[in-house]
Amino acid sequence: MDGTRTRKTMTQNRTRPRTDDPSRLHPLDNPARSSLTGPHAHFAESRGRVLRYPADVTPWLALPDAPEARDWADVAALAGPGGSVALAAFQEPPPRDWEIVFRAEGVQLVDASVDAAPDPEAVPLGPDDVPEMLDLVARTRPGPFLTRTVELGTYLGIRRGGALVAMAGERLHPPGFTEISGVCTDESVRGQGLASRLVLAVAHGIRERGETPFLHASASNTGAIRLYESLGFGLRRRTEFLSALVPATLPSADAGRRASLR
Repeated sequence: MDGTRTRKTMTQNRTRPRTDDPSRLHPLDNPARSSLTGPHAHFAESRGRVLRYPADVTPWLALPDAPEARDWADVAALAGPGGSVALAAFQEPPPRDWEIVFRAEGVQLVDASVDAAPDPEAVPLGPDDVPEMLDLVARTRPGPFLTRTVELGTYLGIRRGGALVAMAGERLHPPGFTEISGVCTDESVRGQGLASRLVLAVAHGIRERGETPFLHASASNTGAIRLYESLGFGLRRRTEFLSALVPATLPSADAGRRASLR
C-alpha cells in the first residue's frame, strides 16, 4: 500500500464537508444509515431521523451525518433511560452527559484486489444453525452476533466432524457494498487458513451480485488487518466504534427538538 496515497486519502476524509444530503455522501461514510435507508430498509425501526436495527438483529443505531440535539433526544427515547446505544463506524460523539462504556479505534477496509473465489468446503448457514453459530461466537468473540443476525445476509461455515468450526457472513449493506463480518474460527482449527477461505467465499458471493465487499476491524488487531490486506483489501479510512449509556433522566424528545430550534 502506498503510504503517501493513504495519508492523502485520510486527510481528504477528515476534511470532507459533512452534510445530511445523501447524494453528497459516500455510502461507506455512514454505513449503518446507508444500509437502513437502502437495502436493509425493511429492518429499520425509526424515531424522527434516527434509525436502528431490531435489538435481536444487531445493536447498531444510525444517526444523520451531523446529528442535532433533537436527534440525540430521539436516540434516548428509542433506547430508554439507562439504555445502551451502539454506534458503528460513526465519529460524532454523543452528548457530554452520556457515559461512554466502550470505545475502540477501527479501520474500514474495501476490496482493492481481492481474489474472491467459492470454497468447496463452505456450506450455507441459516436459522437452524443459529445455536451452533452463537456457541462459536461465544468462544471466539468476533463481534456482535445475535439470534437474528443471520437474516442480514449470506453466512457460510465450515464443519469438521459435523461440528461448526469456522464461519463468516454479511452484515451492513450500503447501496453497492456489503460488509463481511462474523469472521471466526475455533481454536482447534486455527492456522489452517479457514478464515481466509471463508472471507474469499463470502466476497465471491458479494461480487456475483455486482457489489463491492468491505469490512471493519479494530485498529489494534494488527494481525487481522495484515490478513485482510494480504487478501486484497485496502484501507479506506480510520473510524471508531462506541457504546454509550443514555442518562437515567433526560428531557423528552419534544423538549430536545425545541432546544435545537433556539
